Amino acid sequence: MKEFKFTIDGNEYEASVEETAKNQVAVEINGKKFSVEIEKKEAPIVVMAPRVAAAAPAAAPVAAASKPKAGSGSIVSPLPGSIVKILVSVGQNVKRGDTLLTMESMKMENNIKAERDGVVKAIHVQPAQSVMQGDPLIDLE
Repeated sequence: MKEFKFTIDGNEYEASVEETAKNQVAVEINGKKFSVEIEKKEAPIVVMAPRVAAAAPAAAPVAAASKPKAGSGSIVSPLPGSIVKILVSVGQNVKRGDTLLTMESMKMENNIKAERDGVVKAIHVQPAQSVMQGDPLIDLE
């Protein structure tokens, strides 16, 4: 049971809330009892794409006119965020698990890692660029 004290328009109230069933709670406010049916919203299920990696810094210029399409060798953004730094350059060999770039999302830095061995074919982002979930970041061949 949770207990609360609050003031509304200068009036003080004491309340206690206890869950009695899946969608029902017993609420007592200043000694008066209520049975309240609540609507619980389920938390969304978030599926994270595997992260990608590499080694040396350098960034290719990015054309702002149109977004490239993600291909089978594309590393895509697992969530919306901002690119902090790029750790690879075009033509660089990378191994599975190497960090390719760092992005900030929800006030946390995330390392995007290579999902497989390959060579960096294209870099579609640059530092400080905002990206959305699913946007292509880097192509590997």
